[in-house]
Amino acid sequence: MEISFTKMHGLGNDFVVIDCFEQDVNLSTAQIKTLADRHFGIGCDQVLLLGPPEHGSSDVRYRIYNADGGEVSQCGNGARCIAAYLYGRGLVKKDEIIAETNEGLLKLYRQDDGQVRVNMGVPRFEPADIPMRAKQRENKYQLQITGSELSFYAVSIGNPHAVLVVDDVEHAPVPVLGPEIQHSGMFPE
Repeated sequence: MEISFTKMHGLGNDFVVIDCFEQDVNLSTAQIKTLADRHFGIGCDQVLLLGPPEHGSSDVRYRIYNADGGEVSQCGNGARCIAAYLYGRGLVKKDEIIAETNEGLLKLYRQDDGQVRVNMGVPRFEPADIPMRAKQRENKYQLQITGSELSFYAVSIGNPHAVLVVDDVEHAPVPVLGPEIQHSGMFPE
């Protein structure tokens, strides 16, 4: 199978953008993992599929897949990249794009300097709204992983985030902690 794609990045996140306006693309979880693989594929944090909207008031429908093949609801950096893609190819000419996501409608704005701004909505902190397995909202949450207790904050802006304060961002063990937090059972999505 041959697929046309564009490689993009936004603030350190990189994406494989697939335009489904002109080509019919349905990818399996295994195919997404292969595309995202940095050694044997194209390599990316997420695969973004852009296509015609399902609702008349929207300009585009886009689906977001993490490198592990799982579909997610939102990504601000990815949203800005799809806006840049749509503007760059002349697929949208107006200054506001309405995009359909699994999280709902998202508004993307082209600014005077050509940059793109995204309205991600109101952050959610209640465990049920993140979603997160916690009995009540707390300032900080605790999680047992890698033989020690980890303290973190939690928020959702379309997808769940565990926020950790670290002494040195450059040396934070993100490749180890990220998957452990993701698969801990604390975040069902």
